[in-house]
Amino acid sequence: MTAVIQTEKLTKFYGQARGIVDVDLTVDQGEVFGFLGPNGAGKTTTIRVLLDLIRPTRGSARVFGLDATREAVAIHRRVGYIPGEFTLYDRLTGGQTLEYFANLRGGVDPAYQRSLIERFDLDASRRFREYSKGNKQKVGVIIALQHRPELLVLDEPTSGLDPLVQQTFFTTLRDCVADGATVFLSSHILSEVEKSSDRVAIIREGRIVKLDTVEGLRDLAHHQVELRFAGPVPAAEFAALPGVSDLVADDHVLRMRVAGAITPVVQAAARHELLDFVSREPSLEETFLAQYGQAPVEVK
Repeated sequence: MTAVIQTEKLTKFYGQARGIVDVDLTVDQGEVFGFLGPNGAGKTTTIRVLLDLIRPTRGSARVFGLDATREAVAIHRRVGYIPGEFTLYDRLTGGQTLEYFANLRGGVDPAYQRSLIERFDLDASRRFREYSKGNKQKVGVIIALQHRPELLVLDEPTSGLDPLVQQTFFTTLRDCVADGATVFLSSHILSEVEKSSDRVAIIREGRIVKLDTVEGLRDLAHHQVELRFAGPVPAAEFAALPGVSDLVADDHVLRMRVAGAITPVVQAAARHELLDFVSREPSLEETFLAQYGQAPVEVK
């Protein structure tokens, strides 16, 4: 599979301050790659280095197989970008702003541009300074999409959008992927990464701490399991199983936390007469919080 984004030991320091450290990433063609972390973790720094908006301290980054520093202009032609924060020309209307950026691209398909304006319900006749934060974000989204880029680099793209527009955004994103686009989606919103991404990298204090599929990351979190037995509770048997903790026996009910694979618990439960077996699937949020609850990452 062709790698659209590839970094090796990518590092950026701002003087003595940490930006990112030894970031190794590969984003394959046609996938939606979620880049997850809290504010200050290094998400925006990574994106800015990929787009040559800032230069790395060391390491390398390639986009479409091109060097992100030496061949940035060629990369930019093929990328649609939504920055985490942006300001545009206050006196231009939304429509004029879209046309300005379309002309910078050498023109776009007018019909597709109109379809995006309609899809996001943007009043293109109003001046940019008159827009709410959500409508300004809509303009940014349309600018990124209107030239049908091969790669979408999205830094907190749903910021300010109401839930209905967010739904429209993710539907549009799926359409872009179906047409062959690749998506690099940075976010600190757990649910939007969980529902949209094929793979997820968690960045913490400038370093990648986990990289897996969404399902794989969920398996790292704790399951909350409740077993209801027909007879006496065999608590000691379950306490000896790997990954089991916080075991509580109450009448004929056994509650526990299970880290990692739940198979040993299922196999043990099958040896007894059960009235009920409840396992709550961990969310990506629980996985994320578990990762950030650990000791600080050392920056070398």
